Amino acid sequence: MSATVILGAGIIGTSTAYYLAKHQPPSSIHLVEVSPELFASASGYAGGFLARNWFSPASAALGALSFEEHRKLAEKDDGAEKWGYAQSTSITLSPPTNSSAKKVDVWCRDGASRAEAASGDSTKGVAPPWLKREDGDAVEVISDEGTVAQVDPLQLSQHLLKKCLNLGVQLHQPAKAISILTDVRNEVSSVCIADTRSSTETDIPCTRVIITSGAWSPKVFQTLFPTSSFKLPITSLAGHSLVVKSPKWTKEHEESHGCHALFMTSQPGYSPEIFSRRGGQIYLAGLNSATEPLPELAKDSKENLSRPAIQKLRDTAREILAWEGATEDDFEVTREGLCFRPVTEDGLPIIGRIPDEHLGPNVRTRRGAEGGVYLAAGHGPWGISMSLGTGKVLAEMAQGRELSADISSLGLRG
Repeated sequence: MSATVILGAGIIGTSTAYYLAKHQPPSSIHLVEVSPELFASASGYAGGFLARNWFSPASAALGALSFEEHRKLAEKDDGAEKWGYAQSTSITLSPPTNSSAKKVDVWCRDGASRAEAASGDSTKGVAPPWLKREDGDAVEVISDEGTVAQVDPLQLSQHLLKKCLNLGVQLHQPAKAISILTDVRNEVSSVCIADTRSSTETDIPCTRVIITSGAWSPKVFQTLFPTSSFKLPITSLAGHSLVVKSPKWTKEHEESHGCHALFMTSQPGYSPEIFSRRGGQIYLAGLNSATEPLPELAKDSKENLSRPAIQKLRDTAREILAWEGATEDDFEVTREGLCFRPVTEDGLPIIGRIPDEHLGPNVRTRRGAEGGVYLAAGHGPWGISMSLGTGKVLAEMAQGRELSADISSLGLRG
């Protein structure tokens, strides 16, 4: 079995390593991560919302598979305690417009609410205890029972990586892939990586390379294949977030009311998302920017925090979480975050083998499961939700096995 190098140890990369290790020697799998801090972007700072059937036809099978894989992993490894896995209820404070339009694929471009892709019929619901109410408002449930859930993505990512390492998967971090080497047939034969602390270089013999570097994937591809004129069609979408604690959301509240995912439309281009998580946390996000420059490393994101953006989220928290007579001091902000999600023009992820003709002149890969350069990126707001399904089908594809979901519409397009 050929060795496999995975470039990017976020949740997509670690999921892929996890599923690869079920069918090949784990020691033949190499995870390469350039950031000195693991899970410093979306894998650690996303909302962690999971949906089963909020997707358009192109990604529906993958979404359903991934939702089921999340459930099975949580049951097997005690996900409720280890990474906050919980069934959830999705709600709005006002009916989403044209809920049957399935606009989820263009969410990243028009700032729409993900509630527009909800699969359930809107029904009157009961407000969670942490939600501030106004006269005349109405809480509506927009998800069917058992079709949405949530996790703490950082804890899930850490769990997956720990499982991989315990199996024998090799982690190189912080390390940067700097070149591809080919054999006498011009076929990919190894990846040269540089330890960014010691500046030492190491060649990892391999015939399969998988790029799972999120918003940084185009940069990784260009570095490895400098003679290629092909550009990966992936850009970044920055998103600020807060994690807060409130006396209105405790273990007792969780046990009696359950977790909720609240989707709102505050103003054009701003659709707040508020998730009450296990463990007393409430996550707020929804303020996104396609113009925020991508930092050199994921760990540098925190240096680019926008104080106006954070203040806007704080204002939203006060409006949503405060109760009569309360102030911002009555809830505690425990984390401010900024992450960069990989997005595509049509809003669909790209999962598949990159054709050899895109690798540049005089670069080829071995045929079939013996080789190939693969890509999994561009999941937008659904990276955590689709992570396990993506890892599973990508591993199956790379190993030449039957795919568990139809992803025929998710390869490179155009």
